[in-house]
Amino acid sequence: MARIRCDFFSEALGMGTSMTVLLPDRGAAGIGVPGGDVAGDPPVLYLLHGLTDDDTIWTRRTAIERYVAPLGLAVVMPQVARSFYTDEANGNRYWTFLTEELPEVCRTFFRLSGRREDTFVAGLSMGGYGAMKWALRHPERFAAAASLSGALDVAHRRDHPSTPLDPAVWRTVWGDRQVPGTDDDTVALLARAGGDLPALYVACGTEDFLYEDNVRFVDTARDRGVPLTVSFSPGEHDWAYWDARIQDVLAWLPLARR
Repeated sequence: MARIRCDFFSEALGMGTSMTVLLPDRGAAGIGVPGGDVAGDPPVLYLLHGLTDDDTIWTRRTAIERYVAPLGLAVVMPQVARSFYTDEANGNRYWTFLTEELPEVCRTFFRLSGRREDTFVAGLSMGGYGAMKWALRHPERFAAAASLSGALDVAHRRDHPSTPLDPAVWRTVWGDRQVPGTDDDTVALLARAGGDLPALYVACGTEDFLYEDNVRFVDTARDRGVPLTVSFSPGEHDWAYWDARIQDVLAWLPLARR
């Protein structure tokens, strides 16, 4: 794999930002790392970070580069600060950056497939929320979307008595805006979802403080008859859990045989 830390100017944000990108090798594999089939433009996974992290975290905390090498899969990991992948009420337009600018920038800089069947999104915690929100608001773009320990019910999480969402983050991201029932409410998006949705995958540890939020999301999907792959098993909100589950997600992705 080629690993690229890309610094570039974002028109949507009005400032420089960064992304980390993994691209399949088109030559022989290295010792101990199998090669993948990279004929044509490779499929792409947008892999999103959590609240306290940045675009480098997946490559620092997991062996994601080694996991995707045999798959011929490109991975794009953008930097979105603590934005909850949202156009912030008192900050920057991170939703616009993610959903409109980033894919176009990536296709300009790199040779990546633009086909729906070759495009996937996943993330952890805040990134799990971002992945599901992106997939549910733009289902025509993705073949599959996965959330690991996702903050999948932010409207409920704002005032949760044990682990409420940081009020400073809420003020920056949503200000006085209402979230319940809006396009920033992933449970509401799922409740009214229809048409040709991507394949959806939800994983969360049963000891995770976000477990109840994930259960509500899954229950809503089942009530609506939305197909969903679910993995609830012992685990905390930590990298040991996410490192294991991202391997499950990669095995689950509907990668076309190329």
